[in-house]
Amino acid sequence: MSTSAVALIRCSTYDEREVMDAVRSGIGLLGGIDAFAAADDRILLKPNVLAGDSPGSCVCTHPAILKAVGGLFRERVKAITCGDSPGHGDSGPSLTTAGLATVAEELGLGTADFDQGRQVDFPDSPQANRFLIANGVLAADGIVSLSKLKTHMVTRMTGAVKNLYGCIPGQTKRRYHYTHPNAFSFSQMLVALNLLLKPKVRLHIMDGVMAMEGNGPRNGDPVHVGVLLFSTDPVALDTVMCDLIELDPMRVPTSGPGRRWELGTYKKDEIEIVGDSLSSARPGGFKVKRGLVRDFSPQGMLARIDNLIAQRPVLDRRKCVRCGQCVLSCPVQPKALDWYKGNDKEPPKYTYNRCIRCYCCQEICPEGAISVKRTVLRL
Repeated sequence: MSTSAVALIRCSTYDEREVMDAVRSGIGLLGGIDAFAAADDRILLKPNVLAGDSPGSCVCTHPAILKAVGGLFRERVKAITCGDSPGHGDSGPSLTTAGLATVAEELGLGTADFDQGRQVDFPDSPQANRFLIANGVLAADGIVSLSKLKTHMVTRMTGAVKNLYGCIPGQTKRRYHYTHPNAFSFSQMLVALNLLLKPKVRLHIMDGVMAMEGNGPRNGDPVHVGVLLFSTDPVALDTVMCDLIELDPMRVPTSGPGRRWELGTYKKDEIEIVGDSLSSARPGGFKVKRGLVRDFSPQGMLARIDNLIAQRPVLDRRKCVRCGQCVLSCPVQPKALDWYKGNDKEPPKYTYNRCIRCYCCQEICPEGAISVKRTVLRL
C-alpha cells in the first residue's frame, strides 16, 4: 500500500484568522485547493452535526472551521453546499442552533438536502450492499468531510470514518444500528459506506481545536487539543487522531476492515505526518475507553450471559427530564428502553435482554442522563 499523508497543523483557538491560516496551511501541504476541486465542481461541505447543540458544547464541528474551509473553497468553486443529517430532528434547525447555518448564509452556501434520499446499490461491497444516501450527497461531485474529534461508546472515537454516517438521512440511521447490532458489524458497515462514497470524497478535515472526552459523543467534557488534521485517507487520519490521544488504533474497530478492504491504512510505517510535530501536540491524559472492544451477542445461547457481564447504558433518574428522545432513538422492537406501562411522567426503564448495546439512547440524550457502565460481574 502506498504512503498516506496526514497534515497536522497546530491551531490553538477558533479565532477566524488563526483557523483560516491553519486550514490554508493544511490543504497546502496536501497539494493546495486545486488538488481537491475544479471550478465547475459541485462541492458539499459535510460537518458533524450530531444534534442541534451550541458550538461551545463541542458536539458539532465548530462554525469557524466551516467558515475557513468554505471561504477557501469559495476562492475556487462557485457551487458549494453544506449539510448533515443529525441523530435527532431535522437538519435545518440543528444546523441553525450549531451556528453553522449563519456561516453558510454569510458565505452564500446552498443548503444540501439531508432529510430525504434514495437507495444506492453497492454490489461490490465487502459487507452492506445497499445504502439509503441523502439527496444532497448524491447531487455533489465532491465531498469535503469536516469531522469532530470526540469519544464514542461503540467505536471508541468518532472521527473521519464515522463522520460519513451522517450521509444516511434522517432516522434511517437507527435501522442500520439494528441490522448491525455489535461494534464490529457496525464498524464494517461504516467502512463499506466510506468505500461507496470514496469516489466523491475529496478531503477529510478534523476539528480537534476543542475536542470531547469522556461520555461522548454528545455528553462528554470539552477538552483543548489545539489541532486540525487533514488527509485524503480517513483511516490514516483517524490513526493519527488515536496517536494524539495515546489510543491504540486497533481499539477503534474501523481500523482493521478499513485497511483490509483498502479504504486506507492504520500502519504507522504507511503514514507520513506532515506539518507540525505529533509529539508536541499530544494533550496527555485524554479520557477515553482504552480496553479491547468486545463483541456483544444480543441473540442466541450467549445472550443471557452477555446481558449479565457486558457493559450497558444506565439512566440517572435525577438528571432525566422525561423528554423521550432516548425512547424514540431505541431501534429495537419491542424497545429496550421504554415508558413503564406507558407512563411518561416517570423516567423510562431498560429491559436489558432486548438491548443490543448500540448506545443510541446514550448518544442522543440532551441532558447527559445516560452513561455506559460496566456491570458488577465485569469489573
